Amino acid sequence: MIGIMGIRIAPAGVADFHQVLTDHSRFWGERDLRSLHLLALVQEFGSTCLVARAEDGIRGYIFGFVTPDGTGYVHLIATRDDARGIGLGRRLYTAFAEAAERHGAQQLKAITSIENTGSIAFHRSLGFDTKIVDDYNGPGRAMAVFRRDLPLNVSWP
Repeated sequence: MIGIMGIRIAPAGVADFHQVLTDHSRFWGERDLRSLHLLALVQEFGSTCLVARAEDGIRGYIFGFVTPDGTGYVHLIATRDDARGIGLGRRLYTAFAEAAERHGAQQLKAITSIENTGSIAFHRSLGFDTKIVDDYNGPGRAMAVFRRDLPLNVSWP
């Protein structure tokens, strides 16, 4: 558990998952990504699915898991619209990286659409190498694939 500015980062529970879906637009705006939110991730990989909680609710979350080859894979990361620009995404990634390392991860990986320039810039600022992979998510669906070795040593604003 990490506590920062009244925000505690801790493993997500089922109720947290449902709250994230209820507040979906606060995290994702007009983009409907609810279908990417998989309760099974929280159920099966609870120690690497984390929420940043404050008195006024969940401010951010990161859902991921560690693969058999030692990769900490980040499936989703989001911060609430009123919690951006304070370094919370970096803090969530740090907490995930620490949890992933405890489970034997030696590297991190994530993906996003090539149109998501904010995510691409964010991952690059964390030291990820970025590669555009054609047909990664099906024919004609290129994705930006991020990789970096652990440990994740980043500074916060």
